[in-house]
Amino acid sequence: MTHRNRPTGRSALVFGGSRGIGLATSHALAAQGHRVTVAARGVAEDVPGPAGFSAVRCDVTDSAQVDAAFTRTEARQGPVQIVVASAGVRQDGLLQRTEEAAFRRVVDANLTGSWRIVRRAAPTMAAHAWGRLILVSSVAAVLGTAGQVSYAAAKAGLSGLARSAARELGPHGVTCNIVLPGFVDTALTSDLSPRRRDAIVSTTPLGRAGRVEEIAAVVAFLASEAASYVTGATVPVDGGLAMGH
Repeated sequence: MTHRNRPTGRSALVFGGSRGIGLATSHALAAQGHRVTVAARGVAEDVPGPAGFSAVRCDVTDSAQVDAAFTRTEARQGPVQIVVASAGVRQDGLLQRTEEAAFRRVVDANLTGSWRIVRRAAPTMAAHAWGRLILVSSVAAVLGTAGQVSYAAAKAGLSGLARSAARELGPHGVTCNIVLPGFVDTALTSDLSPRRRDAIVSTTPLGRAGRVEEIAAVVAFLASEAASYVTGATVPVDGGLAMGH
């Protein structure tokens, strides 16, 4: 079913919005009446994107493409007031076997990419005295994960980015928060072995994997008026997996 955005609400741009948590978030924001554009590497320009959403092609490791994604979105639906950074990549490997180039690629996509997005979004949001920045992290950021040093390090770095942005932009009516998903059935986790998957689920108090819609619901809340006094927060949506961390 294609999704026709209602001509109400605010202008939203979801990076990594073509699948998984990002696509579910796009649906959740559209259901609230927002005008939603998805940005992803694999979408085509000037044609309806996933589920009929407007789409812009963007590789978050390229500042020019990030800027262009905002510019095209602004031309179509007005100044971007809600931004979700959910693009992410993994390149697993044990610490001693990880090449520096591989580490840099993961950090560039997951951490520096989010910095590029926040940097581009901030001036417009501040000028309009209203904005919502939501960064999608991972429980790997607080638990650490063997074989995922680069991914865990990059996701952990989002905490400093979000909290610093929250302090800088708060006086201008802009909030910045992190959502911390646990183990969720997505394309990003589809390569895990059944044994590894079962081990993670068995240590999750709720005893199951999360659903993308459950993560998206929390993102949509943080993008809403109801969350106007929430900023600099890290909100776990992990079934209790990282409880106490």
